[in-house]
Amino acid sequence: MKNFTNLKSRLATLFFVGLLSVNFHTYAQQEAMFSQYMFNTMAINPAYAGSRDVLSLTALGRYQWIGVPGAPTTYTFSMDMPISSEKMGLGLQASYDGIGLAKNTGIYLTYAYRVKVGPRSTLSFGVQGGAVNIRWALSDAKDVGIDPIFGGTYDINKILPNVGGGIYLSNDRSYMGFSCPQIIQNPLSNYNYASSDSAAAKKSRTQRHFFLMMGFVIGKGNFKIKPSTMIRYTEGTPLGFDGNLNFWIKDKISFGISGRIGQFQSFSQTEGFDAAVGMLELQLTPQFRLGYAYDFTANRLNDPSKKGIDRVIGIPTHEAMLRYEFGYAKNKILTPRYF
Repeated sequence: MKNFTNLKSRLATLFFVGLLSVNFHTYAQQEAMFSQYMFNTMAINPAYAGSRDVLSLTALGRYQWIGVPGAPTTYTFSMDMPISSEKMGLGLQASYDGIGLAKNTGIYLTYAYRVKVGPRSTLSFGVQGGAVNIRWALSDAKDVGIDPIFGGTYDINKILPNVGGGIYLSNDRSYMGFSCPQIIQNPLSNYNYASSDSAAAKKSRTQRHFFLMMGFVIGKGNFKIKPSTMIRYTEGTPLGFDGNLNFWIKDKISFGISGRIGQFQSFSQTEGFDAAVGMLELQLTPQFRLGYAYDFTANRLNDPSKKGIDRVIGIPTHEAMLRYEFGYAKNKILTPRYF
């Protein structure tokens, strides 16, 4: 049992250091990823604040690659509401994202200005501001020998301020949005690069992530189809793409499938395809919604042709979402909200 524990510790360290080296030597993805992005829009686009026309609370937990030491774990919480006769929206969001020995914790305040552009359509302009605590505790690694990188000199513990912005066009049947949640490119490393090594310095900073997302509802009555998509772009990486198709029954039960082409190519199995996703949404009451997603990962961790640590079969990823909306204007909450 002791040998097994030591093995898990070593694997966790190797897993983290591998990701760390990728992050410092490529423009790796740093924003958290969500399968239920269409129901967690505040985490991606600040212009979404107030768009549901009531005080809305959303919590989401994502547990990636269950059973792999040091695997990513993400939690988000957001609340938003309209103000000033629904001409503005205010929001608060908090997040935690951990992978290996890296822990990122952030909090942001969000403001959106909303303009009616049609009988049922609203165009929102949103901004957010806050800070993220980035902690990479290499000295917490166990059983790694005398390598000086784990001696504490290379530990990182920083609070980095940032701002983001976005636009969001929506009505009761469709939406489209574009955003950049973090605009400031803060330095991540404590190392002072020489002026001749500007490329290395550029790579060791937070990167801007751009999101383009859209979706709409087809059909009336008891059965509706809701396709949606999201495109992700980060400098130095291929485009990331999510395509989703959900089926709604009586506006209470939804099931769907998604496909994802990832930006993070290090674990990609074939041409960047990252995962197929199964989803279930339950509108339990007019105010309470429950969501669940299961990712069928298609990367090297699941490839049976690999040997040793690369041959890890059946790695599951779970994602759960809870949303509660206060019905202080109950006539609004009774209207189905698809996005």
